[in-house]
Amino acid sequence: MARRLPNRKDLRAANDAAENRKKAKAKEEEELLEDEEDDDDDDDDDDDDDDDEGDDEGDGDEGDDESADDDFPESEDDDDGDDEDRPKKKKKKALKKPKKEAKEKKPRKTRASKVVRMKLVWGVFSNSNQRVAVFDYPKKDDANEHAEKLTADKKTGGPYFVQPVKELIE
Repeated sequence: MARRLPNRKDLRAANDAAENRKKAKAKEEEELLEDEEDDDDDDDDDDDDDDDEGDDEGDGDEGDDESADDDFPESEDDDDGDDEDRPKKKKKKALKKPKKEAKEKKPRKTRASKVVRMKLVWGVFSNSNQRVAVFDYPKKDDANEHAEKLTADKKTGGPYFVQPVKELIE
């Protein structure tokens, strides 16, 4: 069986979807890089704070184990061997930025379309669609007579016909 050829709309939709995926992927990568840079800066600040705290707490005894336990408390149910069995949870690096406050949308003024009044008239046309004469709508019989008269005349030649035409009211 022959494969269906994609039409213009399908191709456009597929292209737009691919571009949107690329933009989203680039945006995520950019956010990850920004977050990593922010995390690195925060980590450096935290390390400096930890060093200062360690100097203040140092009483001559090395209480690093106790201070480590105080910094990272473990629950009573956890054993030392359970940490290896449990998979480590990955930190989400992509933090969502706080959304800006939604600005109140101003109600748009709907532009009222200008009402254009039209009137219907009868036009007598030549075979090359050139308008030869115009008659008001109630005078259709006069327009038909004029078209027959021009068709019968050998000098003007060719068939003439009557057709309704819309014109602007001035």
